[in-house]
Amino acid sequence: MRGKKDRKLIVVTALLVFVTFLGLLAWGLFKKQPITGLSGVTMVNRPAPDFTLKTFDGQTISMRIMRGKPVVLNFWASWCPPCRIEAPLLEKAWRYYKKQGVAFIGVDLQDREEDALRFIREFDITYPNAPDPTGEVSISYGVSGLPVTFFVSKEGQILRRWVGALEKEVLIRFIKEIMQ
Repeated sequence: MRGKKDRKLIVVTALLVFVTFLGLLAWGLFKKQPITGLSGVTMVNRPAPDFTLKTFDGQTISMRIMRGKPVVLNFWASWCPPCRIEAPLLEKAWRYYKKQGVAFIGVDLQDREEDALRFIREFDITYPNAPDPTGEVSISYGVSGLPVTFFVSKEGQILRRWVGALEKEVLIRFIKEIMQ
C-alpha cells in the first residue's frame, strides 16, 4: 500500500515540475525581446556621442558641427529590408524639415561602398550619409541591429530612439519633440 502512494506522489510531483517548467518556458518565450530591440536603449536621455565621418561625397559631418540643431541620426545598411522600407519616408521628412532647421544624418554600416551608393541613388537620398568603416560610431551609440534612429535635441541630448522601420506618425512626433 505504501509503495503505491509513494509512486503516486512521485508522479504528481514530476507532473507538477514539468507543467511549471513548460509554463516558465512559455512565459520566457513570450516576454523575450531580441537583442536588436535593445539597440541604443542605454543612450536615451544622454548626450549624443560626438563623431566625425567623411560622407560618401567627401564632406565632413560630426555631431559637434550639428550642435544647436535638432538631429535625426539614422543607422542603416543597403542589405537591410526595414531600411529599404523607411528610406523614402526619411528622405521626404528631410526635404520638409530641413527648411525648419532639422538636420538628418545617415550612417551606413557593414556595407560595400558600391552597394551603399546604389541604395542612396535608388531612394534619391539627399541628406548627408557616411560610412562607419570601423564601426566605432555604431558602437558608441550601442547599435546592435538595423535600422535604428536617434532623435537628438538642439542641446545634443538623445531624447528618443526607434528600432526598426520608422512609421510616419512616429517620425513626425519625434521630430516635433526635438524641435522644441
